[in-house]
Amino acid sequence: MGKDYYKTLGISKGATDEDIKKAYRKQALKWHPDKNKSAAAEDKFKEIAEAYEVLSDPKKREVYDQYGEEGLKGGSVPSSDGPGNTYTFHGDPHATFATFFGGSNPFDMFFGRKANGRDDDDMEVDGNDPFGSFTNFNMNGFPRDGHVGPGGPQRRKQDPAIIHELRVSLEEVFHGCTKRLKISRKRLNPDGRTMRNEDKILTIEIKRGWKEGTKITFPREGDESTNTIPADIVFVIKDKPHPHFRREGSNIVYPVRVSLRQSLCGCSVTVSTIDGQTCNMKITDVVKPGMRKTVAGQGLPLPKNPEQRGDLVVEFDVNFPEALPGNAKDVLKRHLPA
Repeated sequence: MGKDYYKTLGISKGATDEDIKKAYRKQALKWHPDKNKSAAAEDKFKEIAEAYEVLSDPKKREVYDQYGEEGLKGGSVPSSDGPGNTYTFHGDPHATFATFFGGSNPFDMFFGRKANGRDDDDMEVDGNDPFGSFTNFNMNGFPRDGHVGPGGPQRRKQDPAIIHELRVSLEEVFHGCTKRLKISRKRLNPDGRTMRNEDKILTIEIKRGWKEGTKITFPREGDESTNTIPADIVFVIKDKPHPHFRREGSNIVYPVRVSLRQSLCGCSVTVSTIDGQTCNMKITDVVKPGMRKTVAGQGLPLPKNPEQRGDLVVEFDVNFPEALPGNAKDVLKRHLPA
């Protein structure tokens, strides 16, 4: 059973072109991932874009009405000049959205405010122009002067992602925290042509145990323009240098320096943990440079299961003396194995 594009847009099979455009506008605004945070929003937004692209094109719609999705995409539809052409959705619902609205930013006008006490999902615009305040653009989402560039309407490309490092301390990774970062970007005014500068606070919830290199993406929060889709802003988690620890995955490495005498004769060391506790270790083995001892369960939370923790790894460094007096060398020669 193929897709029911009419059902996707919430219209009947006899819908007019104006009905199709109005239905797409309402559904696209409702399910756009920048507004709708449900897990299904991205897929639903894509389905809506595909349905609109088929039903708003008279030739595609005619084939779909006769043969369904299978005939439209399967290439089995007969044609007067040879085999029928297959249709494949280009896969970028945001390009469909941007083309429809002609480069203006409907979020400035609808998202984030109430209209007559109603949510955006319930908004209905009356009158001859079903798109209300989008007065600079026609029903197809292109400028009213008719200019759409050489060769017809062009799909907008998205600007490359903007990458920022986000430095966090190991304590912040251990406990989790909230970061609020102010960005400045250029936004299109509702007229779709002039620009304004705008500040925005982006909130990042640092989850317990997040690894270095974790990426947090804010889709399309970069500068707007009439010709491109705003870039994604991506923050990459980087560890701040710590005075005592370093991490290896979910393990915490704690370097301890001991004297040559301690390394040979044994010693007790007090080790700090990331949560501010202390742990006493009695060492009876000969300590070699780089030797490690593990304290289980005293590292960072595991990213996928924060209730469990990695280990605290005590890494020993031996402080060798710069020189030895002759009598000390004689004693060592007599007692140390060759």
